[in-house]
Amino acid sequence: MSTLYLVATPIGNLEDISARALRILREVRLVAAEDTRQTQKLFEHFQIHTPLTSYHEHNKIGKIEPLLNALQAGDAALVSDAGTPALNDPGYELVRAAIAAGHRICPIPGPASPIAALISSGLPTDTFLYLGFLPRKSSERVALLREVKSLRHTLIFLETPHRLLAALDDLQNELGDRPAAAARELTKIHEEIARGALSELRQKFTETEPRGEFTLVVGGCPVEIETWDEARLTDAIQAGIHAGTPPSELAQTLAAQSGWQRREIYRRILRSG
Repeated sequence: MSTLYLVATPIGNLEDISARALRILREVRLVAAEDTRQTQKLFEHFQIHTPLTSYHEHNKIGKIEPLLNALQAGDAALVSDAGTPALNDPGYELVRAAIAAGHRICPIPGPASPIAALISSGLPTDTFLYLGFLPRKSSERVALLREVKSLRHTLIFLETPHRLLAALDDLQNELGDRPAAAARELTKIHEEIARGALSELRQKFTETEPRGEFTLVVGGCPVEIETWDEARLTDAIQAGIHAGTPPSELAQTLAAQSGWQRREIYRRILRSG
């Protein structure tokens, strides 16, 4: 039997593609691409001449049999328009069908915006839940958020710029004013990762028009902790200042540890400085 390679491609910076990914894309007999126009640009840049066929949300079921037939003749690869295929992109059905037909599945790892946003968010990475795009309707978003409200996992969502403010409103209203990060244009020239409480992100993108697709990383349900007394908080602030920790980062860290409000801690840090 043949191999179906799941090849991750750059989400912005072409230098992020691996040498192994380039070799596989050159060696397979056929590449199934979510957007053949986008993939053709990648192929032209790296001088890859492998035949392309489309495989996207609107034709994915009808293309399974032709792609399985192609696999009978030799190895093939699946790519999305950017990032890791089958992760919030078409591919699950093809992978399942290829497994059932006895073919080997081989992932070629690489760029993935949810993971890139998570590891740069400053939020816990030991346990997380990726939920893809938030629902379009507020009522459906609220229902989803109520399902995950009590989870300790860091939460990861995708969101479009024109729905970002409404999504941030629902996130804050349903989950509370949790620490969060909003990442956009990852690996691109205008890459930006904004960090702060959900209310602060809401304020930022009220003042600055949201642009580009966003990956939102939101802290999990906070563990109930004993509130520090004022002396302990003061000592921790002084230690953080002495260590050179930036005020915003120090305030966020101590808020998670002490039970004090982030804004109050931030004011005390500024006074102490």
